[in-house]
Amino acid sequence: MAKTPTPKKSSLRAAYANARKADPRPITGKEKPAELLAHAFSAYVGRQERTAFELMQQSVQQDASIFLTLSGAMTPAGLHQSCLIPLVEKGIISAITTTGANLYHDAHRIIGHGIREVNPNAGDLQYRLARIIRIYDLGFWEEALLDTDRLFSAILRQPQFQKKMTTPEFHYLLGKAIHGIEKQLGVKQPSLLSTCYKHGVPIWVGAVQDGSIFLNVVKLKRLLGDEFKFELDINDDVYSMAAMQHYCRHNGSGKLAIWILGGGVPKNYTLQGEPLLDQILNVPTSGFDIDVQFCVDPVDNGALSSCPAGEGHTWGKVSVEAVETGSMYVHCDVTAVFPWLTHALFSEPKNKRKPMRLMDKMADAVKFLDADVKKRSKSLMKTLDWSVEDAEPSTEEDAKSHDAFVR
Repeated sequence: MAKTPTPKKSSLRAAYANARKADPRPITGKEKPAELLAHAFSAYVGRQERTAFELMQQSVQQDASIFLTLSGAMTPAGLHQSCLIPLVEKGIISAITTTGANLYHDAHRIIGHGIREVNPNAGDLQYRLARIIRIYDLGFWEEALLDTDRLFSAILRQPQFQKKMTTPEFHYLLGKAIHGIEKQLGVKQPSLLSTCYKHGVPIWVGAVQDGSIFLNVVKLKRLLGDEFKFELDINDDVYSMAAMQHYCRHNGSGKLAIWILGGGVPKNYTLQGEPLLDQILNVPTSGFDIDVQFCVDPVDNGALSSCPAGEGHTWGKVSVEAVETGSMYVHCDVTAVFPWLTHALFSEPKNKRKPMRLMDKMADAVKFLDADVKKRSKSLMKTLDWSVEDAEPSTEEDAKSHDAFVR
C-alpha cells in the first residue's frame, strides 16, 4: 500500500496564514444584522450560522434556483408566516418540498381557528379530555381538525381534481381554491398554498399518505367510489422533480441551491433528483452547488435527516464545490435561527429578485428531460435485464477487485 505523503510544514503554515481571522467587535446595538453576523459569530454553532447566512446570500446573488425543504411542525410554529411566505413573495424561494401536515395545519387559521401557546407539562390526559391537540408547547381545539377535514373534502370534490396528477399540480390547484376562499373571507395573512399559487412556486410532497389532506382523499374514495377520480401519479411526481432540476441546470444562471429546514422525507425527495438523473437515467449532472441545512440531529447515526453534504456527495446529490466551499450544517432548532437569518437577508436590499415562476415552466422542464432520456434510450435499455450470473463477486478474483481499504 502506498504511503500517504506528509504535507510540508511551510504549506500548512501558509494555509493557516490565509485563513479568515476571527474579528469580534463590541456590540453597540447599531449594527446591521449582516455586520453582527460577520463579527459576533466567530466560532462553534455561531460560525455555522454565519456561514449559512453567507451561503444564503450567495444563493440569491448567483441567481441560483433555490429549492427549500421543510419538515417538522413548522406551520403550527408560524415559520411560514414569518419567513417562508415573505421569501416566496420576494422571489427568493424557487421551489418547495414539504410534508402534507405543514400544508394542512396552515389551513386552520384560514377558516378561523387559532393556535395557542400551552404548557407542555400540564398533562396530556387532561388535554385529551378537553379535546385539545398538543404539538409540544402549541395547542388547538380538535374542532380545528374536523373543520379543516370538511374544507379539504369539499375542495377535493370539485371537477378540476377528478383526474390523475402530480403533487405540484395538486398543490397548485389547492392553492388556487384556497386563494379564492381567502378572498371571500377577507383573510389578511394568506396561506403558504395560496402564496405559492400566486407566485408560481411548485410544491412537492414526497409522502402524501402521511398527512391529513390525503386521509380525506381516502375517505372520499371509500364513500364516493368511482365517482371520485382524483389520483396522484407518483411516477410522474418523482420524474418532475428531476426534470425541474435538470431544466434549472441548463437555463438561467445554471446554479442550484438547496436550503434544508429539518430533514426527513422532504430533504431526500429533493436531493434524489440528482442521482435519478445521473445514475438511473444516465443524464449527466453535478449535484447541488450550495447546500445549507438546519437540523438538531447528530451526523454520526446513519440517519438521512442528519446526512451532511460530504456524505450526500458520495451519492451524487451535491457537487464537489458544495462540499469544499458551498455547504454548512447548522446544528440547531430551525425555529431558533431561521427567522433571524431571514431578517438579516431582508436587511440587505440586494437580496431580492423577481419570482422564477418554475410552476409555469413545469411542462417545458418535463419535455426537456424527455428529450435527453430519448437520446439515451438505446443504452438505457441495456440496464433493464439482470441474471444471477451478473451477481458480484462471482469468483475469488472478482472479490479481490472489490476490496476496500481504510487507512
